[in-house]
Amino acid sequence: MLTVLFRAFRVPDLRKKLLFTLAVIGLFRLGQILPSPGVDVVAVQQCLGSARGGLFDMVQLLSGGAMLKLSVFALGVMPYITASIVMQLLAVVVPRLETLRKEGQAGQAKIIQYTRYLTVGLAVLNSTTVVALARGGQLLPGCARPLLRDESLLGVAVVVFTMVAGTSMVMWLGELVTDRGIGNGMSILMFTQTVAYFPSYMSTIFLLSPFAFAVMLVTGVFLVAAVVFMEQAQRRIPVQYAKRAVGRRVYGGTSTYIPLKVNQAGIAPVIFATSLLYLPTLLAPMLGDEVGGWLSRNLTGGTHPLYMMGFFLLIVGFAYFYVSITFNPVEVADNMKRYSGFVPGLRPGKPTSTYLAYVLSRLTAPGAVYLGVLALLPLLAFAILRDPGTQQNFPFGGTSILIMVGVGLDTVKQIEAQLQQRNYEGFLR
Repeated sequence: MLTVLFRAFRVPDLRKKLLFTLAVIGLFRLGQILPSPGVDVVAVQQCLGSARGGLFDMVQLLSGGAMLKLSVFALGVMPYITASIVMQLLAVVVPRLETLRKEGQAGQAKIIQYTRYLTVGLAVLNSTTVVALARGGQLLPGCARPLLRDESLLGVAVVVFTMVAGTSMVMWLGELVTDRGIGNGMSILMFTQTVAYFPSYMSTIFLLSPFAFAVMLVTGVFLVAAVVFMEQAQRRIPVQYAKRAVGRRVYGGTSTYIPLKVNQAGIAPVIFATSLLYLPTLLAPMLGDEVGGWLSRNLTGGTHPLYMMGFFLLIVGFAYFYVSITFNPVEVADNMKRYSGFVPGLRPGKPTSTYLAYVLSRLTAPGAVYLGVLALLPLLAFAILRDPGTQQNFPFGGTSILIMVGVGLDTVKQIEAQLQQRNYEGFLR
């Protein structure tokens, strides 16, 4: 990876893109450190030092430590990521969105605009929830000091407005990186905020227990290697295109393949399952002592077997569901048939779509189990270590590893592709 970066910095065009991306990353991290107006920074720092556990432990890692600090970019990229996934789901249910998706670039532009509107709406909802929890003393458990200097309606509205504006700016920065930088902008920013909190977690674990630090470090190396192997694994379906004459020209006669990844769903099932399992924590205080107490004992603690089982089943179910709506075997088979393509040994049309659906189902099974096991690893570590400090700072969660490995591999591939393109152009000249 370092070799690829050194080669990229030697190319003037790529060097400009890399420096622009690094500048946006620096601005993004500055916004995650900068506190929102009306937030008591001293109280937040003291409460962060004494807090253990809490509702947003996992989201704290994904937000780069910005959410519990109530910073300007406290919500990070999560509202945009959630809005993008929701729009993909709605494209299957709403006929208008499905029509726009098939209209090409113009339709995609409208869907992106709808995604922006939904992102702002989710940012309003999320920021209001976070500020309400901070105002009620539930954001940081065990903290008796007020986190807001002004808890009036106007003071709360200012903090909410600042967080929503920060989310809108994060969305704009991500689109700038996509257009003028390297890689997918929102993925780069998600990678940044996930990696940013890693050194703090590792140093805390080392101070608590050097032996646990060594075990986690070795485990992390093998875990990253396993994730790289699974993320790269794919089944290639060979496709042959027959020759066809259009006027005086002959088209086709080429061979290619359809790459079907083992983890076709990516990180979306883990995000879905995590969001659903936050609901019992939010609803428990409203349902009374009996129902709320049962939810608090069984569905809010990551070490409870019922919680683990529900988490695993939700991830597997969402993996199958997400793959079924993002990859349509019938549509792929029809497109192949339209351009005289076929899978060797199969007739075009329905036999091809049936075969693609069968292969996809067989691949989704190990991919879904892989996601479920990867997401359960930190929960199992919590149950085994039984140290609150180590549990809170366990860094090798399934979501964080998927983000870091997936975005890192994708960015390096894009840099290598641009390097090869420029080398081939220079050679031909």
